Amino acid sequence: MDITVKDLGTCDYNVALSTQELTREKLIHNTGGNTLFLVEHDHIYTLGKHADPKNILKDNCKIVQTDRGGDVTYHGPGQLVGYPIIDLKKVGLGIKSYVKNIESLLIATLHDYAIDAHTKEGKPGVWVHNKKIGSIGIRVSHGVTTHGFSLNVNTDMNYFSSIISCGIDDILMTSMEKELGTKFFMNDIKQSIILHFNQLFKTS
Repeated sequence: MDITVKDLGTCDYNVALSTQELTREKLIHNTGGNTLFLVEHDHIYTLGKHADPKNILKDNCKIVQTDRGGDVTYHGPGQLVGYPIIDLKKVGLGIKSYVKNIESLLIATLHDYAIDAHTKEGKPGVWVHNKKIGSIGIRVSHGVTTHGFSLNVNTDMNYFSSIISCGIDDILMTSMEKELGTKFFMNDIKQSIILHFNQLFKTS
């Protein structure tokens, strides 16, 4: 499948959301193509459509209600967020297969940096031992995806202590920096994401 990658740099969450929605509408009406947006956000907590607001223990940054799946999560500087806007019907993918591809994408990227990541049955996302490093929250409308995934790279993990991440009690969160004790160049991580994204979705 052909896909355009657009790097939004650091972008306001609502601006990125509007960009996703516009791209989705163009794709639905055959006036645009599949697109992967890569972005970092300022500090923000986002709630999935069925999230429990009580999972935000301390509102120490902006809070936004969204229409994605999943519960509450944090986005902020040093975290790479990806928003694939893809017509699943045209590429022959179901929702479960799509989520599995995203998990494989994150695992392959982490393996590039010698981080042994894996999935957990019944818990979407990517884990290192018993700690979550990558999250997934999507929406599919008219067969087209919005929202997507986040990977903790050089993320300030203190913000996760103010929420019950993903609505899971006692969840432990981690980052690439925390696992390996070194900071990473975000552009390097983006290149790994793009490489593996193309490998995984070209055959779809």
